[in-house]
Amino acid sequence: MARKEHHIVPNSNGGWDVKRENAKRSSGHYETKKEAMEAGRRMSINQGTELIPHRKDGTIQNPNSHGNDPCPPRDKK
Repeated sequence: MARKEHHIVPNSNGGWDVKRENAKRSSGHYETKKEAMEAGRRMSINQGTELIPHRKDGTIQNPNSHGNDPCPPRDKK
């Protein structure tokens, strides 16, 4: 089963977009990355997806999972 993801990506015309994995259109356009992150986090939590922010150069920055992790870590006590 494929992972479900929301990406925060820079828009070529300025601002930032929140896009679903493999979507042609964005779920939302925002002037600042902070606004896009807040909206993307809400969408991600609501839909149980992983939130993957990108830097302006396209590299991935600190992904955050809001879904059911297939292999959750276990405490070793």
